[in-house]
Amino acid sequence: MGVFNFIKGQFIDVIEWVDDSANTMVWKFPDSDKEIKNGAQLTVRESQVAVFLNEGNIGDVFQPGRHTLTTQNIPILTSLKSWKYGLNSPFKADVYFINTKQFLDQKWGTTNPIMMRDKEFGAIRLRGFGIYSYKISDPVKFLKEALGTKSLFTTDELSGQLKRMVISSITDYIAEAQIPALDLAMHYDELSKGTAQKLNVEFANLGLSISSFYIENLSLPEEVEKMLDKKTSMGIMGNLDEYAKFQMADSIDDFAKKEGGNSMIDMGVGLTMGNMMGAMMGNSMNKNIGGTNVNSGGMPPPIPGAVKFFAVVNGQQGGPFDLNAIKQMISSGQITKETLVWKEGMANWSAAGSVPDLSGLFGGTPPPLPNT
Repeated sequence: MGVFNFIKGQFIDVIEWVDDSANTMVWKFPDSDKEIKNGAQLTVRESQVAVFLNEGNIGDVFQPGRHTLTTQNIPILTSLKSWKYGLNSPFKADVYFINTKQFLDQKWGTTNPIMMRDKEFGAIRLRGFGIYSYKISDPVKFLKEALGTKSLFTTDELSGQLKRMVISSITDYIAEAQIPALDLAMHYDELSKGTAQKLNVEFANLGLSISSFYIENLSLPEEVEKMLDKKTSMGIMGNLDEYAKFQMADSIDDFAKKEGGNSMIDMGVGLTMGNMMGAMMGNSMNKNIGGTNVNSGGMPPPIPGAVKFFAVVNGQQGGPFDLNAIKQMISSGQITKETLVWKEGMANWSAAGSVPDLSGLFGGTPPPLPNT
């Protein structure tokens, strides 16, 4: 009985592979010099293919399913073994399981920049990265071209080779597409599909096929991106004069909101700053044409001698008021000698009675009636 069990243990009656890895492409069934029993059960799971080899020669290929190994379903191996009277005894053969699933999330990236010629920027360098997936589409060719005599083959052993093929193909395809650098992001899908088709020709030589290919990013050199940022900023600003006005107005607003200090003085200083800046901007926008100073905005200059004042009336800033309006407000009592006023050229707000342009207007005001 012991001898029978020993002999029985030398035969293989169940052949299968339960794959629990994510990157194994080929796995050789460990026979440990045992022979395969006639009528042994071969189980090939989905996304697997089993290939029988005899002394290095590829024999029968089994697709997913459960197979009973007999002379009838291993005709190539039977021929290689020269079994003249059929398979009636255990036999020796190498069994390889090929993983035909998709190998996902394979990353690619440019080690060195891609050189290309652009109509707008001239010769530029691009960097890119993305992901792709592939699978074994021709198990027999893959065994012949890539496996060799290894008993275990993983994606790590192909990653370097495939990445170089990817970079070569995408570089060539981008150059042939002649898409302007600024428009590349709009064509990621087209570039991805075109590159995948180009790669399939190269991958087929190894018994592989591309399942998907994606470009995640194609970027310009940092110095070119900085130039583009400046150009974009200028486009957003549009009219530089209007942008400068906005910046000045914003600065004055910040100045008015600051805490502490004499609010009346701050207001005067702020208005002085605003007018000075406005005058400087107005002068910068004027153009001297034929010796005549022309305002670029098309607005006529102020009437000579038309002095206008701002005044604090009832705690609120009002104006600008010309001298006639100031005179009427003095007559109505809205403006007194103590009322704070300011005009262009004044450093600070001052009482109306101390301003030379206005002090004479108070002289015609009759004194209060005597008590009767």
